[in-house]
Amino acid sequence: MIIDCPYCESKVDADEKGNVSFDTDGLVPHSKFSLVECKICHQALLGYTELIQVGPDEWDWDNLERYWPKKENTVDREIPEIARVSLIEAVICFKAKAFSACAVMCGRAIEGVCKHHHTKARSLAGGLKELKQQGIIDSRIYEWGEALRTARNLGAHASTEKVSMDDAKDLLDFCTAICEYVFVLNVKFERFKARKTQD
Repeated sequence: MIIDCPYCESKVDADEKGNVSFDTDGLVPHSKFSLVECKICHQALLGYTELIQVGPDEWDWDNLERYWPKKENTVDREIPEIARVSLIEAVICFKAKAFSACAVMCGRAIEGVCKHHHTKARSLAGGLKELKQQGIIDSRIYEWGEALRTARNLGAHASTEKVSMDDAKDLLDFCTAICEYVFVLNVKFERFKARKTQD
């Protein structure tokens, strides 16, 4: 069974140690959770799979989608595409150990946040200031954005300086937090307030 192993950092073959199958239409099991062991590092993983048709009258289990350990840096679908695509690419760059590229894509994602809110400034620095002035981000989030912008510039221009793995991880966390703060948490809070006014 093929599954994404976070310990080996690749898709690996795994041995099934146990499973719980369940049906979706009351007839036969079409889905299951499987506890598997990675054949390379021997770590335990939990995955979910469904039966898929592989021939005219032939069915087989699809690759496992990992449920545990929890996937890192899952990008929320509520984040608009203009920022989400760059954030996803930043995650891919980090996993590929392309840390400077990760920093650049984080900066691009924040540019997407600015464009979504129609900031007038041409630079990211100016866009962040406008977001703060409009109350879209607060002082702490603005500070994170500034740190991210500085590191993005380091990664984007030819230089002997490198973006370290630790810095890239922090920048990715900052970028994810900014996008979730602006597009996910703010919306949830507004919905919460709306419900309370109806009570």
